[in-house]
Amino acid sequence: MSTQPEKDDPATKSEFERLGEEPQLPLWKEFWLFVVENKAWWMVPILLAVGLIGVLAVLGSTGAAPFIYPLF
Repeated sequence: MSTQPEKDDPATKSEFERLGEEPQLPLWKEFWLFVVENKAWWMVPILLAVGLIGVLAVLGSTGAAPFIYPLF
């Protein structure tokens, strides 16, 4: 018999292992936490503009294109 505890024993797991077993956050929640914790508010307008361009690109390739083009 060995004196070392079992590796599956929850009492012996490190904090890193316990955090690794938690469910992962969705990408947008993780990004929001990054912006808030690091005070990177300057990234929000850039990403909103890129997101808006992406939405327009998707809509431009669908049947909604004739309705979007007059806006420009």
